Amino acid sequence: MKTTLILAILVSALLFPTHTWAQDARQLSDKAGQAIDFDGMEMVATLKITDAKGNERQRQIANASKKYGNTSKTLMKFLSPSDVKGTAMLIFDYEDKSDDMWIYLPALRKTRRIVSSEKSKSFMGSEFSNADMSKPNLDQFSYRLLGSATLNGKDCWKIEATCKDEGVEEEYGFSRKISFIEKSTYLTQQIEFYDLDGELFKVMTMSKYQKQSNGKYFAFLLEMENIQNGRKSVISIDKFQLGTSIEESYFSTANLEKL
Repeated sequence: MKTTLILAILVSALLFPTHTWAQDARQLSDKAGQAIDFDGMEMVATLKITDAKGNERQRQIANASKKYGNTSKTLMKFLSPSDVKGTAMLIFDYEDKSDDMWIYLPALRKTRRIVSSEKSKSFMGSEFSNADMSKPNLDQFSYRLLGSATLNGKDCWKIEATCKDEGVEEEYGFSRKISFIEKSTYLTQQIEFYDLDGELFKVMTMSKYQKQSNGKYFAFLLEMENIQNGRKSVISIDKFQLGTSIEESYFSTANLEKL
């Protein structure tokens, strides 16, 4: 009886390994998202953009975000310098479909929708993309557990997420990504992005995590390095407040021009 049971387990493992590993990888990715999920927050951040020659530009951003039902709404406004001051961006982050994004450009005095093909474009001249400003939709990717790796002394899972179709690739601007998720905390330490030709494109590093009163974590430093052009962008958090009393009406396209 014992021999029969062992054989059955071995046969099952041989026949269905891909499904099991894919399911585990998806679950790990979901837990990584839950570890940094907030119902609401406000913050002020500095975006530093460095080109391949070492020249730097800095931009200061105010950000407010709050969840209403299954939708997280975020409004960002640029405080400085003068050439971008007044620019504002509104994001509706849905759980089960692609996000909605709008941007207000004060020079044109006009709010326009960011269409799907523009989400992979640069976020205000940085190496971050517009799509990086919201959470990815997990259902748009296929997952695979690549094993374990040690990153900066941390024991991590390596999770590969591959875009399911060309439309998803166009929206995000990459074909696949590999995330390094710390096993003890489920905090994502680093993400490698690969372009449509399968070459390493960009590397994003998240650090200076701080645990908040609700038990969730927030990364106070994000770095995006473009391996192909030598540019780097860094977002550092200057002020952070957990929770917000902002009304839902604040998160509207009509409000973008009033800020």
